[in-house]
Amino acid sequence: MKKPAGIQIIGTQRSGSNLLRVILDQSEDIASPPPPHILTTFVPLLPLYGPLDQAAYRALISDVVDFVNANPVPWEGIFADKEQLFRQSEVFSLFELNKLIYQQAALTKGSKYWCCKSMGNVYYATELEKVQPDLKYIFLYRDGRDVAVSFKKAVVGEKHTYFLAKQWKQDQDACLELASRLDSSRFFALNYESLITHPGQIVQKLCNFLEISYSEDMLQFYRSNTSRITAAAGEMWSNLERPIISNNTGKFLKDFKDTDLELFELIAGDTLKRLGYALHTSMTSSNLVSEEMIKKYTIENALLRKEILSSAKKSDLERREPQLAILHAIKNRNAQNPQI
Repeated sequence: MKKPAGIQIIGTQRSGSNLLRVILDQSEDIASPPPPHILTTFVPLLPLYGPLDQAAYRALISDVVDFVNANPVPWEGIFADKEQLFRQSEVFSLFELNKLIYQQAALTKGSKYWCCKSMGNVYYATELEKVQPDLKYIFLYRDGRDVAVSFKKAVVGEKHTYFLAKQWKQDQDACLELASRLDSSRFFALNYESLITHPGQIVQKLCNFLEISYSEDMLQFYRSNTSRITAAAGEMWSNLERPIISNNTGKFLKDFKDTDLELFELIAGDTLKRLGYALHTSMTSSNLVSEEMIKKYTIENALLRKEILSSAKKSDLERREPQLAILHAIKNRNAQNPQI
């Protein structure tokens, strides 16, 4: 069987990416498991492994596979064999390992594509291209002000509008810059608002881009086992057990408080306009991004993050503990014995 090709979803979390993932996973041509965020987690840890000789690469494989197996949302029926991954590796590289693990998911399902929903991987596009030159990208974007509203309620991520606006702008700008370097046959952009208001039309266009058959079953994702398992794994994903909510837009108009709207537009207004979103403020209050105000936002952000964690469902936090324990063990092992 031909090795499965890859799809990488890019953008910012809380933009409907899990919705898109489970829709795509309904196709027999795509295996789209829940993301353990291999690259964003392990790239910063690579210095702990030293030069990736055989011993260090085996240690990396073992840690990454254990981390995937401990994902809060489990990978159904997919077993990554550590020794097989080592033998299959053409180079000793985390990016090669990431590809092979996702390929295993596609091979298990018998699919043409594997699909990774770790949207932050846009920052590793150069490395991804080296191990899979035919990789296709789906840039999923959503009004950044609604993304901020969603993050403020989520157990993960920043909480203050200042930091949320900066991150959203940085992510979208990185995706648009990548698009400028790729042939259109490998880059597909869609916005969340169109996906939820015209799902059939948008998903058919996406299937045409991927050269696979469209099935109406793809929009019945909420009846699937993968949606049920994902929704059960955390409050953030509870909507996946329901049909698409077509009016889930413009929440910031009600939920933003005080200077939130002007602050967001002051930081990311140019990117909002570039992506076709209307602005609502004059963006003239430059004092909102003064050095003194940023120090204030930093303190408030830390307090808001603590508040969210203290009020989060215990089960949501417990599901993240196995992965946190693995990361703690990696760092502790390195402190005791620098030579892994």
